[in-house]
Amino acid sequence: MKNFLILQKKTEHFIMFKNILPKNYKHLDTITALFVAVLLISNIASTKILDFGFFTFDGGTLLFPLSYIFGDILTEVYGYKKSRKVIWLGFICAALMSLTFIVVGKLPAAADWGNQAAYDAILGLTPRIVLASLIAYLAGEFSNAFILAKMKIATKGRWLWTRTIGSTVVGELIDTVLFIMVAFWGILPAGLLITLIISNYIFKTGVESLFTPATYKVVGFLKRVENEDYYDKKTDFNPFKINN
Repeated sequence: MKNFLILQKKTEHFIMFKNILPKNYKHLDTITALFVAVLLISNIASTKILDFGFFTFDGGTLLFPLSYIFGDILTEVYGYKKSRKVIWLGFICAALMSLTFIVVGKLPAAADWGNQAAYDAILGLTPRIVLASLIAYLAGEFSNAFILAKMKIATKGRWLWTRTIGSTVVGELIDTVLFIMVAFWGILPAGLLITLIISNYIFKTGVESLFTPATYKVVGFLKRVENEDYYDKKTDFNPFKINN
């Protein structure tokens, strides 16, 4: 009996110790890498403006909505705290990329290299565009993650589509309005600004809605494989608290 009690005590200590250790997720790194890749590629592609009749938007809009889908997956499966770290990682990478493009563009070109004008036209980002992109990104992504996490608690984990679409409707609106207004206010006419906002917003939210079935499958797969379905009931939602 004594040996049994000792064994039971050791088992309880092992379980307690195991529970405080960070979980070793199989696919969190993959989702993080895809999230950052989509963010960086869409930022570069945004240097071209596309015209599809009623829709007028930058090239990055074709890919950027996927960053919100990955953001939804991160928050839904792993929780707001993990999503917060990934959002800041994306911010740092985007800032580093933009700064590198600007510095390289300002450095003297080799005498026999005649592509400076082409470089400036495509990658010669202005500080205003960079600032607009980074501000819009942070505000949009954190709004998206916060709303999804809160809606998950309110719906008790049911009706995933309401969270993915509902959070995107708000996040994409904030992102789109902030970017276009900060980047182009005073440069483009008011009518074109409104057209860009509406076109970008409708397209981005439309892509999110179309990808809802795929989002369901990915979320379901990750919850099973990772054995995780996080609820942010006691989470500190301060976006600047990244130490836990």
